[in-house]
Amino acid sequence: MEERLYLLQRHLPELLELESLIRHGKRHLRVSTVHDVPMGKISLPIKVIEMGSTAPRAPVIGFFGGVHGVERIGSQVLMSWLHSLIHRLQWDDQLHRRLEQVRLVFMPMINPGGIWNRTRSNPNGVDLMRNAPVDAMGKVPFLVGGHRISRHLPWYRGKSGDPMEPEAQAVARVVQEKLFPAPFSMSIDCHSGFGRRDRIWCCYARSHRPIPHIGEVYRLKQTLEGTYPHHHPYLIEPQSVNYTTHGDLWDYLYDDAQEKAPAHTFLPFTLEMGSWLWVRKNPRQMLDFFGYFNPVISHRHHRVLRQHLPLFEFLTAMTANAGNWLPSASERKTLAHQAIQHWFHHQA
Repeated sequence: MEERLYLLQRHLPELLELESLIRHGKRHLRVSTVHDVPMGKISLPIKVIEMGSTAPRAPVIGFFGGVHGVERIGSQVLMSWLHSLIHRLQWDDQLHRRLEQVRLVFMPMINPGGIWNRTRSNPNGVDLMRNAPVDAMGKVPFLVGGHRISRHLPWYRGKSGDPMEPEAQAVARVVQEKLFPAPFSMSIDCHSGFGRRDRIWCCYARSHRPIPHIGEVYRLKQTLEGTYPHHHPYLIEPQSVNYTTHGDLWDYLYDDAQEKAPAHTFLPFTLEMGSWLWVRKNPRQMLDFFGYFNPVISHRHHRVLRQHLPLFEFLTAMTANAGNWLPSASERKTLAHQAIQHWFHHQA
């Protein structure tokens, strides 16, 4: 026990923090372990935490992080949100009432072996966000778009024909079992490392073609910007506006939902925190590969841990009140046209 504590304090303090949060909020939480990653003398659990409604048709929002081991800030931001919720449940009757309407699913540390090793990939050298059995339509950026050259190079997809990595399979099972059955579900996957702005990306990563729910995405954008006109300026867009990739896990799950639950709405999003801004403000971070993906200066780190909480609150409220903003059949067509004009006009 003492050796485990020492090793986690040294390599993976986030897991100790998560276990502490679970203990503190245990009467409000439903916790399971979906996979164990062996790391020498100990194994690292991949935890799933649920709170809120247990009604089968309750809307569901999933919070995911830690897919890439060097992007620890994604896991930390989600644990900041989980911390806030657990402590508010001690006194906030309004939050209790909200959680009667909606279910929250947390998977804050998908790749604990990568976090332990300080690598983007999992311990097998595979990039979990290039690992799904999905090929991009057309060319992708060399290496960055996913490749099968060698696990010693970043963005490695894994061998052709191999099953998905256990961590990727665990995410897929959680989404398929806990989000797909809901008439409405949404997910947000927290990453860092691209650009100087915080972006909210929707599918697709594999194609410049708009997804069938592009109208719903555009309505959510309008609602966020209308509700918080002076708040943090997220850039909301399809990922393919920036680049395309092979093997995107959320592309795979979105298409799977379209096939398995066509009458339901599943909207997966990625929060891509713009770490280039942190590096620009503190160029010394470039001396450490870890510094390219995480805020190092203490006050910036604290700012990031709090600045996305209103977004998570908003997305939770949107999930709980989906019936009040989801477009009608006639509105979907108009919104889809507006979305295509807004995001894809340069491809016409």
